[in-house]
Amino acid sequence: MKMQSNFLCALTLFLTASFGMLHAQDTNVTTEFGVKGGFNMSNLTDNQGDVDDNNVLYGFNAGVYATLPISDFVAIQPELLFTTKGAKLEYDNAFANGDVKFRLNYIELPLLVRVNVTKNFNIHAGGYASYLVSSKVTGDGATDVNEDIDTDNFNKFDAGIAAGVGVDFNPISIGLRYNYGLTTVGKERTVLGTTYTVPDAKNSNLTLYLSYKLN
Repeated sequence: MKMQSNFLCALTLFLTASFGMLHAQDTNVTTEFGVKGGFNMSNLTDNQGDVDDNNVLYGFNAGVYATLPISDFVAIQPELLFTTKGAKLEYDNAFANGDVKFRLNYIELPLLVRVNVTKNFNIHAGGYASYLVSSKVTGDGATDVNEDIDTDNFNKFDAGIAAGVGVDFNPISIGLRYNYGLTTVGKERTVLGTTYTVPDAKNSNLTLYLSYKLN
C-alpha cells in the first residue's frame, strides 16, 4: 500500500462530494493570522514514485500562516514552517539488526489556494519551496552512529506540490496534508567517468497538523 496514493484517492473522493455543496453553505473566508504545528510521516520516493511504507520516518513541523481572502469562499494561504523530512531503513538479518534514520530539516514556504467548502471544512492545494538547513544520520542497533552531514552533499532547494483538507473550529483547526517533492534530494556527481545521484529520490511527506488563529 502506497502512502501517497491512498491519501490522493481519499482527497479525490472528498473533493467530488464537497464541491456539490459549495454554494449551499455559509462559506465566508476571513483574514486570519496564526500559528501551526503538526506530526510528520516522511519518506523518500524512487524514480517511479514508489515508496516503502516500512521506511516511514516520524517528525514534526511548526510555524506561522496567513489566510488572505480573494472572494467569499476562496483565499490565498502562505505559510512559513520548519519541517523535518527523510526516511528510515530497518535491517534484520543473520548478522545484525537495527535501523538507520536519514533526517533532512528544511525551512519551507507553502503557497496554497484554500477553498471553504462549508463553514467548517476547507480544501487547499498548491506548491511549496524549501531550503535545507541541516541533515543528520543516526543509527540504533548494530549501526551505532549519530553524525551531522554536510548539506553541500545534497540539493539545498526542494520544491513540490501540496494538497490537503482541514476542519475549522474557531479559533482551532485540524487538517491533513500531503506534500510530494519534484526535486531530487541528492546531487548529480561524476566519478571516474560514471555519473550517479545519491540519494536518487524525492521527498514524500504526510502531515497531521493543528493551527490556532491569533486574530
